[in-house]
Amino acid sequence: MRITGLGHAGMFIETKGGNILCDPVVKPSFYGSWFVFPDNRSLDWERFAQADFLYISHRHRDHFDPWFLQTYVSKDIEVLLPEYPTDDLEQDLRKLGYNNITYTEAGKVIERGELRLMITPLRAPSDGPIGDSSLSIDDGTASILNQNDSHPLDLEKLLSFGKPEAYFTQFSGAIWWPMVYDLPLESKQSFAQLKREAQHKRAMFYIEKVDAPHVFPMAGPPMFLRDELFDFNGLGKNGDGIFTDQAEFLDRLKEEAPQYSGHIFIPGTVVEIDSGEMTVSQTLYSDAEIEEMFHDKWTYLERQRATRQEELREEEASRAAVLPPDEMLAALKAWWEPLLRKSRTIRNGVGGPVRMTIGDLDLVVDFPRAKVRAYDGEDCEFWYTIPADLVSTNIRDHEIDWSNSIFLSMQFTAGRKGKFNEFIYTFFKCLSTDRIEYVENWYSEQTDQTEETQIGDWVVQRRCPHLRADLSKTGKVDENGILTCSMHDWKWDLKTGRCLTTSGHAIRAEQCEATQDAMRPA
Repeated sequence: MRITGLGHAGMFIETKGGNILCDPVVKPSFYGSWFVFPDNRSLDWERFAQADFLYISHRHRDHFDPWFLQTYVSKDIEVLLPEYPTDDLEQDLRKLGYNNITYTEAGKVIERGELRLMITPLRAPSDGPIGDSSLSIDDGTASILNQNDSHPLDLEKLLSFGKPEAYFTQFSGAIWWPMVYDLPLESKQSFAQLKREAQHKRAMFYIEKVDAPHVFPMAGPPMFLRDELFDFNGLGKNGDGIFTDQAEFLDRLKEEAPQYSGHIFIPGTVVEIDSGEMTVSQTLYSDAEIEEMFHDKWTYLERQRATRQEELREEEASRAAVLPPDEMLAALKAWWEPLLRKSRTIRNGVGGPVRMTIGDLDLVVDFPRAKVRAYDGEDCEFWYTIPADLVSTNIRDHEIDWSNSIFLSMQFTAGRKGKFNEFIYTFFKCLSTDRIEYVENWYSEQTDQTEETQIGDWVVQRRCPHLRADLSKTGKVDENGILTCSMHDWKWDLKTGRCLTTSGHAIRAEQCEATQDAMRPA
């Protein structure tokens, strides 16, 4: 088996049963905010497009590049479609002309001659755009796991395919940006450090559970080449960036878990595996170039910024004309109010109005009343300022996942008085009837928390209130009674059941009687 890195999460996998093209991306994504790091434009794309199978892990634009597919990939290719609860990704692919679709079943092995493969989808509200997935492959010569951005809760099902020899996984992801918030720099630096550490802990959790001898960190970080975002690359020029790079991660992996062999995986990396023997080579970049991009990063990024301004101008020219405030308000009202009326759990979870300043329009999404209306001076605990051309473009394109456009672009600012509220972002990921109905049903199905488990001196509900991870496997309790779920580093005070990470999501917990008796004064 031979695996070639295509940049970010992209890879070209040559097997005895056919070649698989995974998540190829060349164009910048999220309104020109994310560029593939390092630059992958010089790869032989004509060769890599000659695949037998196309696998798009999920709909996020740093994994799904319509321009690339239209330019290079035959419409006859067999598409391996993850089993998602809504058909958004399928419809996106069909609009591009891809109709040779194989509907995979979650956790079911597909055989193509000597090739065995399995796609494991995730389908919780916080999983990508209501969906993320991983790909397991075995062709008799080697076995690999491309976990991508996915963070599966049921590792037993994922690993039932067999222990992989090579493990490809995200280690440095996004979604929540501390740097866009109205906070002092010291707070942004602190939150960024916490986020980087949480991502590292999660990556290490999976590495140890999967236990593959060879680890390839990938699917991040991006390059930010827009002038206003440039300083947020990597750890940030001011220490408020959230992205660890591959070299930094591999240094820590070597220190913390030397039993695993970590490898740089960038555009042009070639991994060859045959019956347990592995070689890794770099075919696009020299050792000196790789040294510069990781250890003299700002010089490399400055050169990239200087040479890629035309791509930014092209993206900006593709945006919609800005709608007048009254037309924009009417469009959002007509679009969102029917969805808000269906969103009882989300509305209760948000619990108040959210203010949005969009160019000259100042509006409120009144979650309790299911209304979108002009701002009337009321106190709001959450607020956003978003460029009007981005919102106008999302209206024109009827973009049903604003995380997959505006919020991942980092081209906005935000503020809040309380904790992070996941329900707000869940709503903005679910701007279609299908998605809203799925999420509301999903929340309803999670209400049964009767099963329990013991962690240390505490008996707690077995399923995490966040995404239903099995706390008997992912939970740890410290000496202060603080429970941490290692899946996403969320925390609870077990003495009160209160979630310390976000609003809501309380947990049921009780200290063991023997421990309580021991703590009572004589």
